[in-house]
Amino acid sequence: MMFVLGVLVLLSGCSGRKKSGSSDTPTSGTIKISVDEALKPLVEAEIFVFTSLYTNAHIEAIYCSEEEAIDLLLKDSVRMAITTRKLVKSEEDVLEKVKIKAHQVNIALDGAALIVHPENPDTVMTIDQLKGVLTGTIKKWNQLSKTSKATTINVVFDQPNSGIIRYLNDSIVPLKTLPENCFAVKNNAAVIDYVKQHPEALGLIDVSWISDEDDSTTNVFLQSIKVVGLSKVEEGEYFKPYPAYLSLREYPLLRNVQMISREVTTGLASGFIAFVASDKGQRIVLKSGLVPATMPLRIVEVNRAPFK
Repeated sequence: MMFVLGVLVLLSGCSGRKKSGSSDTPTSGTIKISVDEALKPLVEAEIFVFTSLYTNAHIEAIYCSEEEAIDLLLKDSVRMAITTRKLVKSEEDVLEKVKIKAHQVNIALDGAALIVHPENPDTVMTIDQLKGVLTGTIKKWNQLSKTSKATTINVVFDQPNSGIIRYLNDSIVPLKTLPENCFAVKNNAAVIDYVKQHPEALGLIDVSWISDEDDSTTNVFLQSIKVVGLSKVEEGEYFKPYPAYLSLREYPLLRNVQMISREVTTGLASGFIAFVASDKGQRIVLKSGLVPATMPLRIVEVNRAPFK
């Protein structure tokens, strides 16, 4: 975090100063960044506050798939990418060939959420059952619960180059090919829209789309779907992707949010990373329903026993 701490010092005293040989400073100028569309609610909130504080700063976000976001970074089409994974060695090598060392900063603990239609009685699932659904050994809802209907589980995710599917492949179960009942739509909002209209659907979305309870759009989404509770083991306790369960790592589908910059000078990308990693930016992460990476999260256990 020395990189972030160094830029924070610059932010305190250079809101209007131009850096020699650079068209932008940590708090002014215009840059393009690429963002995994799954992270759009969080990134939009961070950009809004940052550009409200620093009115000479303009950040154009390109929301796309995780694969496209990183590809744009490597091709020098954007200054920074925000995804849920770090660069792999081959991607780092691409930048090193042009003498660039990527700055990669973890700014939040995120999660992948499963959602179902509000009329669906199946609101809990084990990780082994999820593996069965993703590999095609479980195709019907009554294979998960005897009380459910013998209808096909239609698994829907955000887009063909989905970061969520990549995460599940890397962390949960190898997926050479997805079953015929798995398909992509346009984005996370489209996943929610599909699930609320199809009782047989199982949606895969990023937690940030349903975690900010102060957001009116989130509340509309939550009224039209149910969030599935997950257990790591059979007969274990089921957890939904609430911040406390993410922080305690009780919720099984966890992933980190990374800000990746190819900036060679201390410019606007560096300033934005420093802001998101600062106390103010991390409070936005917390408000979004995710877990801040650079500040402690206080978890309070409530004693529900009656007073004697």
